[in-house]
Amino acid sequence: MTPCRSTYLVALLALSFAALLASGLATAEERKIEIPFYDAWLSSPHADFTSEPFAHWNDDGAVDQRCAACHSTTGHLDFIGADGSAVGSVEKTAPIEEGVACVACHNKVTGQMTEVTFPSGMVVAREEADARCMDCHQGRESGASINAMIAKAGVGDDTVDAALKFLNVHYAAAAASRFGSEAGGGYEYAGEDYLGFYFHDDYATQCNDCHNPHTTKVEPLFCAECHEEVTSIDDFAFIRSSTGDFDADGDSKEGIKQEIEGLHAILYAAMQTYSEKILNAPLAYDGHTYPYFFGDTNGNGQVDEDEAVRANGYQQWTPRLARAAYNYQFAAKDPGGYTHNPQYMLQLLNDSVQNLGEKVPVPATVRPD
Repeated sequence: MTPCRSTYLVALLALSFAALLASGLATAEERKIEIPFYDAWLSSPHADFTSEPFAHWNDDGAVDQRCAACHSTTGHLDFIGADGSAVGSVEKTAPIEEGVACVACHNKVTGQMTEVTFPSGMVVAREEADARCMDCHQGRESGASINAMIAKAGVGDDTVDAALKFLNVHYAAAAASRFGSEAGGGYEYAGEDYLGFYFHDDYATQCNDCHNPHTTKVEPLFCAECHEEVTSIDDFAFIRSSTGDFDADGDSKEGIKQEIEGLHAILYAAMQTYSEKILNAPLAYDGHTYPYFFGDTNGNGQVDEDEAVRANGYQQWTPRLARAAYNYQFAAKDPGGYTHNPQYMLQLLNDSVQNLGEKVPVPATVRPD
């Protein structure tokens, strides 16, 4: 971290703490400002404003107002109305290199939150402290977005139309996963039931019950009280409580994370088969390069360097493929989905696979209740 950036960070955090003083958490007479949990916060992703989520706009000199609500402290305060502006919108661009400082989460507005509105329009009552986390960790699209796009196109399930495109849920949408059908984050197929809020146990119902609120890290030893086999975060992958061979690989005892990964891979294979055999326009996916789905021009099943360009973004979308691609990305962009709501993830992936199975061969995967 450069000296000027360090100075800027300390100044921003001092302002954050000053806001806490003004809100009555300490007396205004205090002159020596010591920032609580500063070192813990400094080690978190929220403080790493050299990373892509906060440095993306550096060349522009300001964070675009469409993104500022979650990618800057100033923008977030604007979005929640803590700066006196309208709630639910950002009126202007925000400074770069702010990260998510103390005052973004600790202010009078976040302290009084009682509900969270998701991109689907669904509202979840949430008086717990983690409502402030859910404002940003909810994604930017929903199953309702997909339905609206398809309705506007007005075409059959397997008809390519220029009005259709890939809709990206965005990143780290843990709240949308956690609340399942109550948030409507995934694409939920008509006629199927989907799990809502995933209740783990009485001791793990809020984000901060598992994640340290300042470092965001998970302490695996807390889990070891019930899961004796857990000694590190890597061990989470082998936990499961449900029965069933969801990914049809013959192993019903592998961890639930592995079941989800297996089903995720099956969905990708089905999408590739569908795009090639039904649409005669093969696609391939690169999770690190926008717009993620590309035309597989040489038909080798992967995104090559010359294919990973925006101009080659996949264009041959049908309603069936758009639904499947959305759920594929929904699972891909919540790496903790197997703990946030494993059943919901499995249901979304299974239903996407079986819907594609109406047109191409797919394995006999198992849908969890």
